[in-house]
Amino acid sequence: MNPPLLRRARAPLGAALLALTAGCAVGPNYHRPAAPTPERFKEAEGWKPAEPREAASGSDWWSVYGDATLDELEKQIDVSNQTLRAAEANWRQAVALVSQTRAGLLPTVGVSASATRSGGPGGRATAGTTGTTGTTTSHPLNQFELAGNASWEFDIWGKIRRQLEGAKASAQASEADLAAARLSAQATLASDYIELRIADEQRHLLEETVDAFKRSLQITENQYHVGVVAKADVITAQTQLGGAQSQLIAVGVTRATLEHAIAVLIGKAPADFALAPATLGAAVPVLPAGIPSALLERRPDVAAAERQMAAANAQVGVAIAGYFPNLTLSGTYGFASEVVSGLVRAPNNFWSLGAAASDTLIDFGARGAQVRGARAAYDATVAGYRQTVLVAFQQVEDDLATLRILEQQHDVQDETVKSANLAVQLALNQYRAGTVAYTSVVTAQTVALGDAQTLLGIRQSRLVASVQLIQALGGGWDATTLGKKNGTAATLAESARP
Repeated sequence: MNPPLLRRARAPLGAALLALTAGCAVGPNYHRPAAPTPERFKEAEGWKPAEPREAASGSDWWSVYGDATLDELEKQIDVSNQTLRAAEANWRQAVALVSQTRAGLLPTVGVSASATRSGGPGGRATAGTTGTTGTTTSHPLNQFELAGNASWEFDIWGKIRRQLEGAKASAQASEADLAAARLSAQATLASDYIELRIADEQRHLLEETVDAFKRSLQITENQYHVGVVAKADVITAQTQLGGAQSQLIAVGVTRATLEHAIAVLIGKAPADFALAPATLGAAVPVLPAGIPSALLERRPDVAAAERQMAAANAQVGVAIAGYFPNLTLSGTYGFASEVVSGLVRAPNNFWSLGAAASDTLIDFGARGAQVRGARAAYDATVAGYRQTVLVAFQQVEDDLATLRILEQQHDVQDETVKSANLAVQLALNQYRAGTVAYTSVVTAQTVALGDAQTLLGIRQSRLVASVQLIQALGGGWDATTLGKKNGTAATLAESARP
């Protein structure tokens, strides 16, 4: 192309491009809709946890349980949990889509090269892109071309920008989904670990009970041999012992199942994982609930629902942009010659500039239907967001109520267990003295075992509820980390690198 001509065309063309690309995007701009947010948590009123605890600064939330084994297991979630790895890959896919969409704002530049040889009495040698046609000849002719081309679809109406806006929001929603999946895996592991340790304590309780029932059986057999009691008392003691032994064996099923579940959560085959029996600390840590409005920034599922709204709102703009024409600029500059030698020379150059505009005149309501569909999809995400917020508040209220009520039940049941154990001792002493029948001992021991098991069940429920409350409060996560280098997704992506 003639350089002076290029210089003359450059200024008005640049001004035109600036004016076109500076146009505003059609469609509604996103504003977060209001969601029902109470001023306070109802179930937190009048209840002060005995020892409210928070994770130590720089520590993860499960550190409040003070269990070294749990700490080590939780750290393996980020490295080996396959569900989490899948969610992290989905996030990377969403981020790649953002880059792909952003590329649509810039020109597409390419290069082409061709070489042809033609001839024959009926043939015509053509110069391809130059548009010239040679004379009929029986001599073979060669044609070589080297050209660069570019095309640019101007985003006058903001369609691509809206697509980019939606892709960014979707990527952030995917990141929040990843954070939610991570928190869910961590909470599930903590709950399974707590239940496994309670099973260990249940086993210990039943082992002590079996030992106690064996002693009772020995006492009964001794008294039977001296003729003090009847054979029925011995059979009753044997039956009672067998029942306790059966319960002891059954605990093994629960423990094995939980151990297998923990193995899968940390990415191991159950055959390659084992946990030695141990006990948990007696304290039930509870995180302060804080103010309800802060919950909207701490829950990853709420953040994901909010980002999905933003993505759906952008799609409304994409649909509205369909009403407006598309404008594309294209250009080619290259060289053509019958010989390769000296191909790239000024006499062999050719160029072309072009512009194309297209618009749909009649579509029988298709674009209108697309806009209505996009608006309906946005309305659905708004309803989904508000429902997610309501469920979040419900879960916190449920867990607060559970912890408050179970704390009261635990205090009552603890006293009940002490009374039941005392009743067993009294019944045994009276039986040895011959003042009561053995049925009194059996009844007292059965009640004591049931009360002790109930107390363990209450303790398990309190610990699991404390995990659920931490999960309901977001586990220390913060929506402001979305898209940041210190965010959940970036951290997991870094840990996944070989």
